[in-house]
Amino acid sequence: MAQEHPLPVGAPGLRLVLPQPHRLHHRPPQRRPGCAPRPAPIPCHQAPAPTDLTRMIHILDTEHPWDVHSINSEHSEAITCLEWDQSGSRLLSADADGQIKCWSMADHLANSWESHVGSLVEGDPIVALSWLHNGVKLALHVEKSGASSFGEKFSRVKFSPSLTLFGGKPMEGWIAVTVSGLVTVSLLKPSGQVLTSTESLCRLRGRAALADIAFTGGGNIVVATADGSSASPVQFYKVCVSVVSEKCRIDTEILPSLFMRCTTDLNRRDRLPAITHLKFLARDMSEQVLLCASSQTSSVVECWSLRKEGLPVNNIFQQLSPAVGDKQPMILKWRILSATNDLDRVSAVALPKLPISLTNTDLKVASDTQFYPGLGLALAFHDGSVHIVHRLSLQTMAVFYSSAAPRSVDEPAIKRPRTTGPAIHFKAMQLSWTSLALVGIDSHGRLSMLRISPSMGHSLDVGLALRHLLFLLEYCMVTGYDWWDILLHVQPGMVQSLVEKLHEEYTRQKAELQQVLSTRILAMKASLCKLSPCTVTRVCDYHAKLFLIAISSTLKSLLRPHVLNTPDKSPGDRLTEICAKITDVDIDKVMINLKTEEFVLDMNTLQALQQLLQWVGDFVLYLLASLPNQGSPLRPGHSFLRDGTSLGMLRELMVVIRIWGLLKPSCLPVYTATSDTQDSMSLLFRLLTKLWICCRDEGPTSEPDEALVDECCLLPSQLLIPTLDWLPVSDGLVSRLQPKQPLRLHFGKTPALPGSATTLQLDGLIRAPGHPKTDHLRRLHLGAHPTEECKACTRCGCVTMLKSPNKTTAVKQWEQRWIKNCLCGGLWRRVPLSCP
Repeated sequence: MAQEHPLPVGAPGLRLVLPQPHRLHHRPPQRRPGCAPRPAPIPCHQAPAPTDLTRMIHILDTEHPWDVHSINSEHSEAITCLEWDQSGSRLLSADADGQIKCWSMADHLANSWESHVGSLVEGDPIVALSWLHNGVKLALHVEKSGASSFGEKFSRVKFSPSLTLFGGKPMEGWIAVTVSGLVTVSLLKPSGQVLTSTESLCRLRGRAALADIAFTGGGNIVVATADGSSASPVQFYKVCVSVVSEKCRIDTEILPSLFMRCTTDLNRRDRLPAITHLKFLARDMSEQVLLCASSQTSSVVECWSLRKEGLPVNNIFQQLSPAVGDKQPMILKWRILSATNDLDRVSAVALPKLPISLTNTDLKVASDTQFYPGLGLALAFHDGSVHIVHRLSLQTMAVFYSSAAPRSVDEPAIKRPRTTGPAIHFKAMQLSWTSLALVGIDSHGRLSMLRISPSMGHSLDVGLALRHLLFLLEYCMVTGYDWWDILLHVQPGMVQSLVEKLHEEYTRQKAELQQVLSTRILAMKASLCKLSPCTVTRVCDYHAKLFLIAISSTLKSLLRPHVLNTPDKSPGDRLTEICAKITDVDIDKVMINLKTEEFVLDMNTLQALQQLLQWVGDFVLYLLASLPNQGSPLRPGHSFLRDGTSLGMLRELMVVIRIWGLLKPSCLPVYTATSDTQDSMSLLFRLLTKLWICCRDEGPTSEPDEALVDECCLLPSQLLIPTLDWLPVSDGLVSRLQPKQPLRLHFGKTPALPGSATTLQLDGLIRAPGHPKTDHLRRLHLGAHPTEECKACTRCGCVTMLKSPNKTTAVKQWEQRWIKNCLCGGLWRRVPLSCP
């Protein structure tokens, strides 16, 4: 069993890793009334190990935990370490024979992995493993959560990468520590070459039963080691990595060491013989470390901090050298911050990843942040309980019990009655990025996930709870980290308020930042609206806006200026400016003001774009036909009727399509009209312009006049209204979770999760078994039984073909927008032919 089971919280989709074969089954743990974590288990059971053991790595997406992907790791010995990179697209695995493998996604699919590079320290087990730091660190300022600017709430911390290439670009690679006291570094060059170097941490090599790795703001690396005995010191080393003459060079330096405080107590020194856990509080927090000393029945946890202290100078030397008195010599020294009393034996530790910055560095924190999830770390005990404790003071913030019988938090471990057999307890745990979810594997091999309430089990005002969730959503929106664990705590009644407040905070930001975050906030709103039956139709609108923005950006990027040295705006910018200025309802009069020579494209290119242009035309017709029913918010497309920005974008695309139709008539959208002489494009543009004028940003918003509504009522008698293929209702886990009700799941078996009756009744959102499938991004019909391999988004369920049927440059440019991630930011996963 690996020592770490990390959550790739930096990835667009959360995933879990299991290093051994498992089968899922579960007995839901119980929770003590009033305690913070609410269990939403995703359990598993380890099958008996066969004689010829194949060491597998199992990767699963938390939104579809039953769909597990297994990799034959080909490790010759037991896997000891697993480590995700910050993007969640690559994984390191290391074993007890010193072999390290780097796994990456094949074809950018979350359930298809391959390994092409790695390193080896032959015969030396790996005890610690980490990717090199890329120098990116964005801190949260909890005390400024009410500020209006994201720049005040979140600040970029000055942090240097472990190693840089020419121009300051971070160099990728990994560092590992072996049990014999060696440190090995592997660097990935842009050419694909791997530079590896191995050095001893110090001249006198010693056994490193435990080790951990952290990074400093100056670009150095700090390694902590312990031989496992509490009578031995915990050693610290500074590691500097450089490239000299195309070779990797490692320089090490010994830092101050420490003895655990509990081992210096004569009464407890012999009772706690072993150091069982050694962890830096964070990868980028090398000055604070967590230590745990244990016996067979109890443990003590201590938190230490490395500080600079002045070295006292004797008066004689101050008189001999006055300059010495002006500048006092400084030394580094470890000081204990806090320690616990005797606890039950600790079985696992999970540390927070959220880089919270507090103005007060003491143990005292503001009253509204003392129960903030990111400030707590998780301790699992052999009695089956999990304690969330403050990461500095180690004071208990919340307790979760897996047994039915609750116990007092302050009850000493030695006074607790012993059960007849060993209790089920966690062997390994990891907290999600925002510390609102905890995943762990217990002693029976079952995988469970717990929801950790933002209130930590304490009474919390609803407004304050919403503020906490909103603050974390804003952080994920700025950083790009996945917000899946935040959705676990959003109740249906909170959705409307969160979406409105999120939009309000977004509109307060500068125009440049709004443009950068424009697609991410749409994806975030869509995932929130899935959680309430009252807002589920708005999910379709947000995804349609993402699709519309992508189409508009792609088509405008195909336009080229007629004169290459044009100093002013691009053709796309001029198109937007002219269409916003000219409010004429005649599409031909708008065309006259444009330089049509900038719109000339190759005929094959125009024909390849026909499916996208058809969607634009169909969508405009659908919106105008639904205008008379605008009072029904349960109809998809409702929000577009008051969105001047989106309507203006559609109007621009209609002009572009009109110009391209003059060059290649077969690329125009196809309409089924009742009259052969009717100009459908002109009719739709005229009605669209009238609707856009009512709600454009420049003028006051007004209701559509009766004449416009009457004309839209006549559209079904003039044109055949298309049936749009909206994204189906999500089959993921988050939108189906029931409050305070644990779920029992099995690997390989899709559960029949209860859905919302309101959702299933909405027209266009339900799929019959024989319903024809559609490629949602290429807008191609796949038929009821597709024969092409497809991939689906783990977040929104969008389906598209794995291989492109068209090789034109314009189509490739369109597909490059979502080759790595879906338009909503979700990861892709390969789906069986029968599932799209």
